[in-house]
Amino acid sequence: MTTTYAVQEDAIRDACRTLGLSARGLTPLRRHATSVYLLPQDGIVARVSPRDQREAVARSVALTRWLAGQGLAVPETINVPQPIECPPYTITLWTHYPQPDGPPPSPEHLGALLRQLHNLPQPPVKLPPYQPLATLQKTVHQSTALSSSDRSWLQEAVAMALNAYSHLEFPLGEGLVHGDAYPGNTLWNGTSALLGDWDEAAFGPREVDLANTFQGVRFGRTQQELTAFAHAYGYDPAQWPGLTVLTRIRDLHTLGSFIRRTDKGDGVAVEQLTFRLNTLRSGDHKATWSAH
Repeated sequence: MTTTYAVQEDAIRDACRTLGLSARGLTPLRRHATSVYLLPQDGIVARVSPRDQREAVARSVALTRWLAGQGLAVPETINVPQPIECPPYTITLWTHYPQPDGPPPSPEHLGALLRQLHNLPQPPVKLPPYQPLATLQKTVHQSTALSSSDRSWLQEAVAMALNAYSHLEFPLGEGLVHGDAYPGNTLWNGTSALLGDWDEAAFGPREVDLANTFQGVRFGRTQQELTAFAHAYGYDPAQWPGLTVLTRIRDLHTLGSFIRRTDKGDGVAVEQLTFRLNTLRSGDHKATWSAH
């Protein structure tokens, strides 16, 4: 276990002691941009985020509770004051939904959830404006592992993408957007699909929630799946000229967590980051990426 993960687990144990929960059998479920752990004794999932993301995490808890009240299928938060401060982390607690064997929810499920989301009224939770690549810009600036060549290329690529974005017109208008909507942020609750991970929710163009699934061709998404997704949502952005700009932005956005993991010496992340950068720099739009 690396020092980082050991500190995360200690923070969860501290939170459990404070709340009277059991940390026995604490099990990592995912270690990526946000680490996720299972507390099996209480059927709870703990999400561990850096402390500087507290505002976004608190917003995601409040927003998720409001969305549940609006009838949107979202994970349930545990009924305790949240988020929980356990320096250097911020922890939130959620109901655990054991996932069955077999395929995860499909893009079609996500399309239906997004259609419902985009038809909801404006929430009583203050949302930040959608700012594409803002987090990546900060990550690139702070990275200690990026070469000067990669850093310069990324800064130029981000500037070009943002310039193209600034000239787009969005036929679906603006409103509450998930901000990181792709099939990987869905999970099963029995036979129903839930949409989770609301840390990047914002007020912005609705098309940003559609583009992520189309960028999924990088991970093997098929045309049949894209068609089903668009049909479930009720709009197909494939013929909209701005789609290529948004999928390019998504390509760049996905580098952020791999850069941060590379800075921490994660060898798997180093390999995948190098591969993604090479394909982007060479203009290879068909290369298949690994999700991990």
